[in-house]
Amino acid sequence: MSLITWIIIFSLVGGVLSVIAAALFLLIPQAKRAPLLPHMVSFAIGALLGAAFLGLLPHALNSAVDADAHGIMKTTLFGILTFFVLEKLVLWRHCHSFECEVHGADDHNHQHQETAPAGTLVLVGDAVHNFVDGILIAAAFMTDIHLGIVTALAVAAHEIPQEVGDFAILLDSGFSRAKAFLFNILASLTTVVGALLAYYGLQEVQEYVPYVLAIAASSFIYVAVADLIPGLHKRTEVIESIRQIVLIASGVLLIYFAHSQLH
Repeated sequence: MSLITWIIIFSLVGGVLSVIAAALFLLIPQAKRAPLLPHMVSFAIGALLGAAFLGLLPHALNSAVDADAHGIMKTTLFGILTFFVLEKLVLWRHCHSFECEVHGADDHNHQHQETAPAGTLVLVGDAVHNFVDGILIAAAFMTDIHLGIVTALAVAAHEIPQEVGDFAILLDSGFSRAKAFLFNILASLTTVVGALLAYYGLQEVQEYVPYVLAIAASSFIYVAVADLIPGLHKRTEVIESIRQIVLIASGVLLIYFAHSQLH
């Protein structure tokens, strides 16, 4: 199978299939699905951190021209700070729950016309984030097919709970279920667009691929540490904390074994 085929397939896994999985998850009665979402987020944290520290950064460091480890780490730091600024512009914020203070859908008793702008913000932010995810997936595949698969798995792991949260906000903003699903699918297709542009663009500048991998790692680290982990601290019960630790470790182990077995 050609490299471009791998990239397209796994870009769809990271984007479109995540939307479909989230839509199917919403078919579960709310009383049963609500307790599952925090567990999905915990697992996603482990998958993101595992992909960043066990896959992306080692490959970036190993493949950088002249072993430019200092440049790779500076790029990672720059990426984290950039995503902070993007979040301030409400372009990067992910909603991983049925309430999201940033997008304004924290009160389901609000009138739809009051929260309608939240739906547009969600779609714009989702399209931007998915586009960047596509670039990162393509860069990973261009370094190593196995790294590309691991990266796409990490993207899918955190996209599913994020899409569940986005669906909730779109519905609260007045979208019908069918319209919310359609617009989420369209936003997710930017993953493939980003991947294709990166594939054809990065072929001409292969020496920059390691630095794109560093940006990918910084994206995963930022989402896990700044966006997801703070939500876990809201649940302080001992048994819940143990579950969170186990699920985070499970996400890390999934990436570790997937990466080692694929190699």
